[in-house]
Amino acid sequence: MKTVLTIAGSDSSGGAGIQADIKTITAHGLYATSAITALTAQNTTGVYGIMEVTPEFLENQLDCIFKDIYPDAVKIGMVSSAALIEVIADKLKVYKARHIVVDPVMVSTSGSRLLAEDASETLIRNLIPLAQVITPNIPEAEALCGADIKSVGDMERAAVKIAGFTKGAVLIKGGHNLNDANDLLYEAGTLEWLNGDRIDNPNTHGTGCTLSSAIACGLAKGSTLPESVKAAKSYISGALRANLNLGHGSGPLNHMFDI
Repeated sequence: MKTVLTIAGSDSSGGAGIQADIKTITAHGLYATSAITALTAQNTTGVYGIMEVTPEFLENQLDCIFKDIYPDAVKIGMVSSAALIEVIADKLKVYKARHIVVDPVMVSTSGSRLLAEDASETLIRNLIPLAQVITPNIPEAEALCGADIKSVGDMERAAVKIAGFTKGAVLIKGGHNLNDANDLLYEAGTLEWLNGDRIDNPNTHGTGCTLSSAIACGLAKGSTLPESVKAAKSYISGALRANLNLGHGSGPLNHMFDI
């Protein structure tokens, strides 16, 4: 059985973070391992508290995983401080991790900031260059490229600029009222628009976490990056169409819609 390691924060409501990742990996028929970067007190209405693990404890978790159940792919989500980012980058290099997907989680769906402002440079300098693909949404892409994204052309220019930070690819996710279901993949100098169906469902908590985990699953199975992204988009569409409705805010997806 192929395995995927998720390095991310815990979501107490189960819709995003580690919990969404494990559900997604399981739904794809793979085995999930995890290294938790932080505990969060959150639900569908917002994030109400964050308690980081220490760098030493994160290092301990990663050593335990890589030395015993070596992952076929690695997904990295919420990492809120520079010290934790440095630990992750160091361990990924030490263990020669492969098929790394970085979801540069900076702001939650509800608008809560999840990455310390002084950690952004560390993310760009230390972690993003190790990724096979990074998956920013529009606000995250704006933060990474330092420019507003208001049009399709802006998305394309941002993808090219962000690609300068990494040897891998960039997937800028649509949404935020710009190309809602259409994502832009920039890989090896080529821009490819990946169109999707616009699904009328306000419950989108954890879609970014879920998409990046699904991409990691495809890579772990041996699919190409474009194949993995297209399959992940199809999975997201199915999870949204299932119309799960939980909580008082932006609710979670039905990760197990096909089981």
